[in-house]
Formats: sequence, C-alpha cells, structure tokens
Amino acid sequence: MTGMDRPRRLRRTPALRRLVAETSLQPRNLVLPMFVADGLDEPREIASMPGVMQHSMDSLRKAAVEAVTAGVGGLMLFGVPRPEDKDAIGSQSSDPHGILNRGLRALADEVGDATVIMADTCLDEFTDHGHCGVLDAHGAVDNDATLHRYVEMALAQADSGADLLGASGMMDGQVGAIRRGLDAIGRTDTGILAYTAKYASAFYGPFREAAGSSLQGDRRTYQQDAANRREALHELQLDLAEGADIVMVKPAMSYLDILREVADNSTVPVAAYQISGEYSMITAAAERGWIDRRAAILESLLGIRRAGADFVLTYWATEAAHWVA
Repeated sequence: MTGMDRPRRLRRTPALRRLVAETSLQPRNLVLPMFVADGLDEPREIASMPGVMQHSMDSLRKAAVEAVTAGVGGLMLFGVPRPEDKDAIGSQSSDPHGILNRGLRALADEVGDATVIMADTCLDEFTDHGHCGVLDAHGAVDNDATLHRYVEMALAQADSGADLLGASGMMDGQVGAIRRGLDAIGRTDTGILAYTAKYASAFYGPFREAAGSSLQGDRRTYQQDAANRREALHELQLDLAEGADIVMVKPAMSYLDILREVADNSTVPVAAYQISGEYSMITAAAERGWIDRRAAILESLLGIRRAGADFVLTYWATEAAHWVA
C-alpha cells in the first residue's frame, strides 16, 4: 500500500477524527418526549422504560427546565388522562381543561420561547378503544370524522401554547385539515410536524404503557406496512403539498433507509423518533452489562442523524445533551 492509499491517517487521533467528522450531534438536535398524567402528585416511573416518567404537573415543569438548560431543541408533550375520562371520541383531547392542554400551558408558562413546545395531535391516549381516530358503526376508523376531531384538538393545543402540532394519526388529509383549521382562526404561525412515515411497529409496546393506551388489536389499517418503501415517499409528497412544516419518520432505528430517502426528497426539515422499544432494548442490554450504555446511546443517535434527521426525538435527550455540549 502506497502513501496515497492510507485513509487511516485521518483516524489516528481523537483530534483528527473530530476534525473530519461528517456528522455532528449537538443538544439542539435532540427533542425530549414527555408524558404528563392526570391525578399524579409525584412522578411515576414507567416499568418498561426505566428512567422515563409519567409526570405530575410540578415534575413536568422541573424536567422541562432541566432539559431547556441542557440546550435541547424542543419538548414533545403527550397527555395521559384518567381511564374514567376516556370516551369514544377522545373528548378530553380538545377540552381546554384536559390534561394535555393544561400541560402545554404549564410548559409555555415555565419555559416560554426558550425552547420549541410540541404537542401530540392524536386521539389514541384519549379514546376508550385506544385507536387514533373515531370509529364508525362497524368498528373501523372513520377517516373524515377523525379529521374533524383533529382540527378541534389542534385549535385547543394552539391556544394552549404549542408551537408545533405533531399530526401523528396517519389519517389521509390530516395535515391539510389541520392547516386549514389553524389558518381559519388566524393561527398562521402555528406549525405542523407531520408524522409522514409512521410504521405499524412491534417496537411501540412500552409507549402504550407510558401513554396508558386502551388499545385492543393493532393499527395496521392506517399506519404503514413495514414492507413498503415507496409508500413513504408518496406520503411525503402528500404532506408537503398539504403544508407540512416538518416531516418525520417513526420508528427511527429500524427504518434508517426510509429516513435517508425522505431526507433526500424533502424540501422541509426532517425529524425521526427513536421510539420506546428502541430505548428499552438499549437500556435492558446495558443493565445486563452486554453493551456500553453511553457509547450505544450516542452511536444510535449519531446513526439517526447520519441517515438524514435534522433532529431526533429521544427519551435520552436531556442526558445526551449534557454529553455532547
């Protein structure tokens, strides 16, 4: 091998590797998903996601300040109502006094414009059947009836202080319906983070505990099939045409090929969600001493960034932000 054939020269020291690194990971690239649960006086750890909490209102504020101080790019809030407050159409999701909207106001009051406040604009946490939409007489999800509820939910979230609305239900036309609803009341500055490629995944299991899901069955009639790639690009074209401000791929780690294609074809920023099952797998392996926890977390996040994500939703956002600051 000649002196011209030695790429290893640039790997010789940490300083050289840092100098030529093609991908970076900074606190601003990380978004923290958070859960606020009704009726809690103290935070409650999620058994299948060690270290992740269902927050009380007070602990939500405290955790938000910690994350913002660490420099994270944003906070994504999910609401967990009491089981007795759920119904067939997820009424509490659009109630100004519902847990999610109260949580959004608490975040807006506590951290204001110091970060980006995002809201999960979906019905699954609030319905007694656990689906992301309204059901018809035959038990199937009614797309258009669901859009009506999404608009009502979006308006309540915008009024409660959300900067970005996470349209995550995978209903046809959801981005356009929400955009029209916002614009009609003058909320033209409220953005839409479209869950553009959200796949029906086995890795969502721990999230369903975290969100108190009532789902029996699955969501394969509206979330994407893991076998399909081109379909994600079709969804991307539709969401962009309807006015999405940011698009997202979920899950992240099993769909890095999809993330790369979406990033290559998107005209707006691209996000990816490192979901609950991905978090729990790394956590469990690290607890058993099978992998180096910190190294695995950072490698996984860097891989998602390398595949094309401008920012990553991850339950390690605050911790990782301290590491990479």
